[in-house]
Amino acid sequence: MDTETDTANGAWTDPGDGWAPRRTGRRLGAWGAGLLFAGVSAVVGCRVADTDGVTPVPQLLAFLPWLLVPTGAGLLLTLLARWWTGAVWGVALLGLLAWFIEPYGKSVEPAGPPVAEVRVLTSNVEFGQGTDALIATVRREKPDLVFVQECESTCDAALRRDLAADYPHRRAVEGDGSKGSVILSTFPLKAAPAVPGTMGMPGAVADVRGHPVRLQLAHPMPPLADRVGLWREELDALRDAAATAVTGDGDGGAPVVLAGDFNASQDHAAFRRILDTGLRDAARLAGEDRTPSWPARTLPVFGVFGVQIDHVLVSEDFAARDARFLDLADTDHRALVVDLTLHAAAG
Repeated sequence: MDTETDTANGAWTDPGDGWAPRRTGRRLGAWGAGLLFAGVSAVVGCRVADTDGVTPVPQLLAFLPWLLVPTGAGLLLTLLARWWTGAVWGVALLGLLAWFIEPYGKSVEPAGPPVAEVRVLTSNVEFGQGTDALIATVRREKPDLVFVQECESTCDAALRRDLAADYPHRRAVEGDGSKGSVILSTFPLKAAPAVPGTMGMPGAVADVRGHPVRLQLAHPMPPLADRVGLWREELDALRDAAATAVTGDGDGGAPVVLAGDFNASQDHAAFRRILDTGLRDAARLAGEDRTPSWPARTLPVFGVFGVQIDHVLVSEDFAARDARFLDLADTDHRALVVDLTLHAAAG
């Protein structure tokens, strides 16, 4: 039998050599899968170790569910390359991702009788650009408490002009750009310490139908590549404030509402430590734990692409009946509205 073929037609001179490109393709497939799995494993490993690691891990942790995409692609490559060890690696990663995508934190219902209904709205208006849309939303939704981040001087002036009649009580940290923040309330407010940070995080105590409720606005630094340490420090400061409010330094704390742009999701260890103080995520309680809130401008294009970094956290005194993420013009964050029921202490 003649083993020679027509090289002009692109055939091989020896049929046995036809396995060479297949072997090369399988090697490339295995290498590609290995690189994908290595990157995902670095992020998942930090999630398993309950740490946020260093750049770029904190940034990638925010989008943990989306790591299913490179993991799935790598698994397909392992099958094409017939790399069975890699296939086991990929399946293990898929299992871990599925496990960690589940909601974090407790969801126990309050035991005491209901005493008040409270609607809360939080919104980052992106350097004040979304102020007009926020004002229209507040007038439509009629929340009892409004937490506004990145409310610079023009935003602050607009809120005073247009909402003061309906929200006569306020606490604010004034500042330009992203530094200004405001809490508006239909309930009387007393002063409470602000949480120190690069951006304003005012606090207050609201008198809700005769029940004191500790309010705290959250807006720590985002985890920029060169600011991860500062981001972690400011989330830790919020955790300390939450722990003090929940426990009352050992003498029984008041009900707590901690709301704002946390620049963190449930996949960040620093955020989970805030939940571990005894707070619950209202969106999770209402079944909206993975609804994205940022970046809002990508949502119409990518559907579910994004991450939930805007939260309303509440103490165990509250039940959440509903949570809705609303699109606002001229800001890269969606507003979050939650309907809460405050319960008296059991017993």
